[in-house]
Amino acid sequence: MGWNEPPGGNNGKDPWGSNGGRKNRGDGPPDLDEIVRKMQQSLGGIFGRTSSNGGGSALPVAFILIAIMAWLVFDSFYAIDEQERGVVLRFGEHVADLPPGLSLRFPRPIEKVIKVNVGQLRSISHQATMLTQDENIVDVEVAVQWKIRDPADYLFNLLAPAATLRQVTESAVREVIGKSKLDFVLTEGRSEIAQRQEVLIQEIMDIYKSGVVIAKVEMQTAKPPDEVKAAFDDAIKAREDEQKSVNQAEAYRNDTIPKARGGAARLREEATAYKAKVIARAEGEASRFEQLLAEYQLAPEVTRQRLYIDAIESVLSNSSKVLIDSVNSNSLMYLPIDKLMERRGELSAGRLSVPGQFKSDAQSRLPGSVPGQPGNRSRGVR
Repeated sequence: MGWNEPPGGNNGKDPWGSNGGRKNRGDGPPDLDEIVRKMQQSLGGIFGRTSSNGGGSALPVAFILIAIMAWLVFDSFYAIDEQERGVVLRFGEHVADLPPGLSLRFPRPIEKVIKVNVGQLRSISHQATMLTQDENIVDVEVAVQWKIRDPADYLFNLLAPAATLRQVTESAVREVIGKSKLDFVLTEGRSEIAQRQEVLIQEIMDIYKSGVVIAKVEMQTAKPPDEVKAAFDDAIKAREDEQKSVNQAEAYRNDTIPKARGGAARLREEATAYKAKVIARAEGEASRFEQLLAEYQLAPEVTRQRLYIDAIESVLSNSSKVLIDSVNSNSLMYLPIDKLMERRGELSAGRLSVPGQFKSDAQSRLPGSVPGQPGNRSRGVR
């Protein structure tokens, strides 16, 4: 039987189950239009659309194509914010990281994009009672601020990064506090302890490849337990009093030492000036003596007489004097010593500036002297 002969078991029908498949032709291949029409009818029956005349509609196929295109567009484009990064997984394997912006990737289930916020500043806190190096108990509270540095490491290297960070923080705080003394923890060591804790936490998280960066570690004021708080307060007050006394002593030292140094410098300058003065005076006296010696060698008698007169003048110039003519005077003379001393005091104080007045008063009080008479031999006070 040839290929175009009707099969015996089909009662003369074509392989497609219809006599119209050959369009009343005795031989030839199946009609393609009939095949397409039957497929449309089948799809229309699936979506609840049938044709009374046996024809089909192309609208369900268009709807299916539009739905497929919409799904591809929706599941292939990813918008990443400025503070986010996208982690691309292809069949579960990390293949790339997406920067901020619009990116096109394969749709699911081929690829999956996980968005991670790397700009958000997260924080955890830890509070516990710990033992210091000098075996004292102290309550410590620490706040750790952190961000995600590597999204892939953060997602895949640790099962629970936040819980791991909390445990690492507790371990680092206990280590740092255990190596510090109580006085250092309670007073000036808070900032240094926080810095050491930050470095230690970052080192441990880097060893774990957690993709976490520590932004800041803040340590609150440490305090002793409530049971011994009163004793600690007394100790802190005593320490503050000690520091106050030290500061006062430092202030006194800073005030006294410059004054002492200034006084010493002034004494040195005065001594230097006195030294220069004495040396200059001695050199002047030596020079004057050498000049006088030369004159004395030329005229000894005249020089001796001149020296005597100069010495008498220098001695008598600073004392009160009364010159008496012993030849023509009486044997009994009256000297008003009290008045002479008063006038001497007035002269030394500068209140009496006319020496002639003192001279006239002294002459008028001498016995046998008449004021205003030219024959009087009294010479008064010089």
